[in-house]
Amino acid sequence: MSDVFESGDAIGAPATGGNKYRPLIGLTLGDPNGVGPEVVLKVLQDRRMYKFVRPLVIGSVHVLKQHAKQLKLPDVRIEPVSELPSTFSEDTIFVLDPSPGQTPQVLFGRATKEGGAVAMQAVEMATDLCVDGVLDAMVTAPISKEAISLAGYDYPGHTEFISERVGAARFAMVMISEDLRIGLVTGHIPVWDIPKHVTRDQILEKVDILDDALRTDFGIQRPKIALLGLNPHAGDGGVLGREEIESIVPAIKKARESGKLVYGPFPADSFFGIGGYQLHDAVLAMYHDQGLVPFKTLAFESGINYTAGLPIVRTSPDHGTAFNIAGEGEASPGSIRAALYLAIDIVRQRRRTEAVSDSA
Repeated sequence: MSDVFESGDAIGAPATGGNKYRPLIGLTLGDPNGVGPEVVLKVLQDRRMYKFVRPLVIGSVHVLKQHAKQLKLPDVRIEPVSELPSTFSEDTIFVLDPSPGQTPQVLFGRATKEGGAVAMQAVEMATDLCVDGVLDAMVTAPISKEAISLAGYDYPGHTEFISERVGAARFAMVMISEDLRIGLVTGHIPVWDIPKHVTRDQILEKVDILDDALRTDFGIQRPKIALLGLNPHAGDGGVLGREEIESIVPAIKKARESGKLVYGPFPADSFFGIGGYQLHDAVLAMYHDQGLVPFKTLAFESGINYTAGLPIVRTSPDHGTAFNIAGEGEASPGSIRAALYLAIDIVRQRRRTEAVSDSA
């Protein structure tokens, strides 16, 4: 996408990292028939946001205007752009449209082939702009896995698509809400496939990614990471399964030998029940629902999906397309607001880290 913007176009960037830098962040609209455009509109109505960020919406201008009309927001000024604006104003939403002039149909609450294609075109553009150094980060509104499949995208979600597009062979999905951080050893795979992927090497890879992210993106110098067991009661000494003995404990020992502060394996039910997560900087769950069920119970309104291990910064709200309430004005912008603030924090932290490295 270097033919759209040049990487030198970023405005107001200080020479060194710091808390005053206003990152240029792209917000993709997600599925046009879901709540993504609605929560993007709502979060950009918060004028306080512009003190911290220069937001650029990536997606269909027509779709965004249709949602604004549905939400009865006639005063919202939506301006399509083909080049980076010289200034960012709190009374204007700038939109870079991957397919300018096209008018995709908005069918609230429905998964469609066109909707999947429109959503992923925005993700492609935002990812490329991040790789080219034009955007400092990207925040992705929710897509429909059914819709993107109909559109011909053979990916289980954003995380895998973006990771492949940026050439990252090693990455991890991490759910975040304030000081609660839960990473996953396995992500979007069927339950029956989980045990064969919970290997010592796979666990060690995710520990390395998570440990590095906590240091680089969150500024935690000596992160403490808790590992959950795979089986009930963490296997009960092999009575309820041997993955703990054969894979998880050896991974923990190997990680400790390299100087990492890794603990466990802990039985997942009691770990969250007694608040064990509060004693660690992050938790590594063995599979998707083991981590996300407690996470969404504790932080559904403010949860963030962060992809660790990427050369770019990408965050997302932890909710889905919410087709059941699309177009009704009921979607909360809390999660996408939190995702945007986290992206700002990570961009600034990476700049601080780079500045320290350059001066060393």
